[in-house]
Amino acid sequence: MAQEIERKFLVVGDFKSFATKKTRIRQAYLSTAPERSVRIRINGDKGFITIKGIVSKSGTSRFEWENEISLTDAKNLLELCEPGMIDKTRYIVKETGGLQFEVDEFYGNNQGLTIAEIELPTEGHHFEKPEWLGEEVTGMAKYYNSMLIKNPFKNW
Repeated sequence: MAQEIERKFLVVGDFKSFATKKTRIRQAYLSTAPERSVRIRINGDKGFITIKGIVSKSGTSRFEWENEISLTDAKNLLELCEPGMIDKTRYIVKETGGLQFEVDEFYGNNQGLTIAEIELPTEGHHFEKPEWLGEEVTGMAKYYNSMLIKNPFKNW
């Protein structure tokens, strides 16, 4: 099982002109328990199942296991998920140090919310923050996708 180390930020400026790729994502959850979430995702034309563990005290790391599944299986499993669906476009923006930001522009009940994530090799890893990056929201549970299904941005 791999450990995911990431930091999250609100987006306050134009990032799209720097994007090298974009993909539409739909996802929902079989489980949103705080100890573990089980996510089903359709990313473009591929399906995935992901299990994430509890978040560290710093809010930056947790265990993550992900496997590709067939698109048909992903579509069928979405029918079994808890109520609510995340619908977003993910943009990939390269960071000057060789890493990349994944910038999610949300639709539906989360319209108006745009969040950037960067996965890091270590918790203390330094990276360049572009001008379009706003307030850091790492570890703030209301910004987790699993929570945006329960309490969407439109209700804040």
